Amino acid sequence: GLNFIDLMVRQGNIDNPPKTPLVPGFECSGIVEALGDSVKGFEIGDRVMAFVNYNAWAEVVCTPVEFVYRIPDDMNFSEAAAFPMNFVTAYMMLFEVANLREGMSVLVHSAGGGVGQAVAQLCSTIPNVTVFGTASSFKHEAIKNSVTHLFDRNADYVQEVKRISADGVDIVLDCLCGENTGKGLSLLKPLGTYILYGSSNMVTGETKSFFSFAKSWWQVEKVNPIKLYEENKVIAGFSLLNLLFKQNRGSLIKGVMDKLLNLYNSKKIKPVVDSLWALEEVKEAMQRIHDRGNIGKLILDVEKAPTPLMANDSTETSEAGEEEEDHEGDNENKERMPFIQ
Repeated sequence: GLNFIDLMVRQGNIDNPPKTPLVPGFECSGIVEALGDSVKGFEIGDRVMAFVNYNAWAEVVCTPVEFVYRIPDDMNFSEAAAFPMNFVTAYMMLFEVANLREGMSVLVHSAGGGVGQAVAQLCSTIPNVTVFGTASSFKHEAIKNSVTHLFDRNADYVQEVKRISADGVDIVLDCLCGENTGKGLSLLKPLGTYILYGSSNMVTGETKSFFSFAKSWWQVEKVNPIKLYEENKVIAGFSLLNLLFKQNRGSLIKGVMDKLLNLYNSKKIKPVVDSLWALEEVKEAMQRIHDRGNIGKLILDVEKAPTPLMANDSTETSEAGEEEEDHEGDNENKERMPFIQ
């Protein structure tokens, strides 16, 4: 699975980045090739998906058994690689942190991404939940049926939400950070919960930019605990990777995965795979996420051959993270068109 956190790792926009050389990636699916001496519950040949503390983008991966889960019979490997990070993150935020219940309302940014689509699907399992989503306008047609109200990511979504729901929303899920923190807090109803689970606004150009990093944090509204007390609001953060690999909560995540797989087997949720890419195409795959061009999850497939270069399909990314059309006659960095599911 290819996640936005992988872009942040590449640019060094994380605490204590590992030393290079390294193999990126935090989730994968495949077939069990070997077992540790004390491993029980799995056999060689089993189809599994797993969390990995780096090294997931490899042909052979080793990870502790507590991070490994059997794939349902009717789930393919691509869906399995798209499942763990997105759905566990969405489930934990909605039900463990924010206590989503019938009749509540949720605002989620990047509604067309992997986590955004997982949030929308999980909200649909609870009666009368209203989902407000922001996404790039070109994604609206594809995802309009997954959320209740959809807004352009560049629009004044605060006023749009308040026009529909004057009191605001019960839950805000923010993967953007920066100025969106203050906007999200302003939209919360009393007893509402704001959860920060990413900071994608820090990723702009091709390399780490101190300016964009500083600007993003400078825009974060300073949170006054007394104001939270007076307004009856909750502010929280969620990092699945820290929960798994730094805080040793693998057993908690296993319980969540059991619930999610039950929902999958009941056909209530299904991972959305945007596209499949060969390992040699990782640069172009990362560019697609960088440009916020994906709907659902991008998957690296070790058995897939690279797709021939397409001369007319390259995009470059401006410092602001927006797509710019390729200049005519520029033969550098031609984008491969992946297999789109």
